[in-house]
Amino acid sequence: MKFTSLSAILATCLISGASVSAQEFKMTFQSVDPAGNPNFGIQQKWTERVAAMSGGRLTIDLLPVGAVVDYNETQDAVGAGILDGHITDVSYFAGKDPAFGLVANPTGAWSSPDEMFRFINYGGGYELMNALEEPYGLHFIGATTTGLEGFVSKIPLDGVADLKGLKVRAPEGLIQEVFAAAGAVPVNLPYSEVYTSLDKGVIDAADSTVFSTNHQQGLHKVAVHPVYPGFHSMPLVEVSMNLDKWNALPADLQAIMTVSVRDFAQDAVATLSMNDLKAFAEATADPAITVHNWPAEERAKFRTIAMDQWAKVAARSENAQKVYDLLTEYLADQGLLK
Repeated sequence: MKFTSLSAILATCLISGASVSAQEFKMTFQSVDPAGNPNFGIQQKWTERVAAMSGGRLTIDLLPVGAVVDYNETQDAVGAGILDGHITDVSYFAGKDPAFGLVANPTGAWSSPDEMFRFINYGGGYELMNALEEPYGLHFIGATTTGLEGFVSKIPLDGVADLKGLKVRAPEGLIQEVFAAAGAVPVNLPYSEVYTSLDKGVIDAADSTVFSTNHQQGLHKVAVHPVYPGFHSMPLVEVSMNLDKWNALPADLQAIMTVSVRDFAQDAVATLSMNDLKAFAEATADPAITVHNWPAEERAKFRTIAMDQWAKVAARSENAQKVYDLLTEYLADQGLLK
C-alpha cells in the first residue's frame, strides 16, 4: 500500500514537472525601428533564434516602432505590462532621470562596440542598468548598438584641434555641450536638412548616422572628409522586458534570453560593420574623398573634454552620479583615459 502510494506520488511529480518544463511563454516586444529597416530584420532573426533555442517554449512577436505606443513611451508600456518588452535607445528616457541619457550615450567614451559590451557584461554595467530600470518595473536583459556613428566634414579633421570654430550639426543635449566645449559651434538641424546644409555651407560638418548610411545617401559627395571609425557617438540599445514576467520565466529560459541577446548584439554589430566596410572601400577608392581615422591619443583628448560635461550631467541626479562613477572607473581601469 505504502509502495503504491509512493509510486503514485512520484508519478504525479513527474507529470507536474513535465508540465512545468513544457509551459509555453508568448511575448510581445516593440522595436524602435520600422518594419523593413535592416535593424528590424536583425531583430526578427533574434526572435527566431530564441524560439529555436527554447524548443518553441518561448516565442516573441516583434512589432515595429509605434505599433502599440510611441517610441518614447515603451518604458512605461513595458513596466505596466502593456508590452512584454522592447528594443530601444535608452536615451529616450533621459527626461525621467539624467542617468539614462548618460549611460545611453556618454559622448566620446567608446571607440568600438566591444569596449561598451565589456563595460556592460563585465564592468558592472549590467547590474547598474538593472538598478536603474527595476524601479520602473523592467528587467534589463542586455545591450546591443548600431556601432560608432559617422562624422562627415567638408574640412580635414585629424584631431581635437581641428574642431575649433567648426560649424557642426549635432542633436541638443550632451553631445552639443561636448562639441561646444571642444571649440566647435553646434547647430540645431534635423537630419533631413544635413545634405543641403552641407552643400550650401550652412554647416561645415555633421554628427550623423553610421558611415554606410551616410555614403549611401550621398553625404560624402558634399562632405569629402569623413571620419571613420567615428569618435564621438555610439548609442546603447537595450533589450529589456517586464520585471514580473522575467521573474516568472524558468531559469533555463532566462539563460537563453541572456545568452541570445549577447549573440544578437554581435550579429547586429557584425552586419552593420560589414555594410560600413563595404562603403569604406568604395569611399577610399574615390579620389575625391579622404577618410580620416583619429589616432588613439586624439580620441582620448576628446574623451577628456567630454568627461567635464559628463560631470555636469552627473550632478543632476543621484543615479547619474552612479553612472558617472562606474563609467569613469571602468575607463581608467582599462587605460582608456590616457
